[in-house]
Amino acid sequence: MNTFNTVVKFFVDCGAFLYPSLLMAALGLAIAIERFVFLRKARADNRKLWDQVLPMLQGGRFKEVANVTANDDSAIGKIVHNGLVRMQTARRREDIDNAMEEGMMEIVPRLEKRTHYIATFANTITLVGLLGTIIGLIKGFTAVAQVNPAEKAELLSASISVAMNNTAFALMVAIPFLLIHAFLQARASEIVDSLEAAKITFLNLVQRLSSEQQAPQRELRAS
Repeated sequence: MNTFNTVVKFFVDCGAFLYPSLLMAALGLAIAIERFVFLRKARADNRKLWDQVLPMLQGGRFKEVANVTANDDSAIGKIVHNGLVRMQTARRREDIDNAMEEGMMEIVPRLEKRTHYIATFANTITLVGLLGTIIGLIKGFTAVAQVNPAEKAELLSASISVAMNNTAFALMVAIPFLLIHAFLQARASEIVDSLEAAKITFLNLVQRLSSEQQAPQRELRAS
């Protein structure tokens, strides 16, 4: 019960500046949860589809891969499908690479969407906490100037303690938010790297299969 009373007193002492900080903390937490779930699902969907289509690509069964990826919403499905569509009109590696890169440019912003708000909230909450501390100190020194000299030390100590609650709360929220932001950025970068690796694998397979198909033709011409 003492712990509960201490927590309640801590929040009450923070004053009006606590409310915007709480609002930003709630929004930041909601964004963090949504982004974590989204990135986890995106990673799982990409891995599942890639494990399914890789043997098909290695076997040169591009039509089957096109059928699988046509209605797939995963990031890797869209990139592979873009490459297969471009293969119908162009065979150069650069042309296929450009088509897949267009898909990457569409997908990467979705992976990083709203994540930057978490860092923004962390910085803003810190500044709001500092503002609350400064306002609290101003009120405390103003009140101290009007009381009996014998009570000044005790009142000043209490005022400073209350004012510092704003900074303490701001740091307690901002530090985890910055760590969460770094974690989500790392997860998004990991997915982007896996997409780049899959794109290169796709291009190498297409180039190898194209070379294998052209080799018998060159032998016939040479003979």
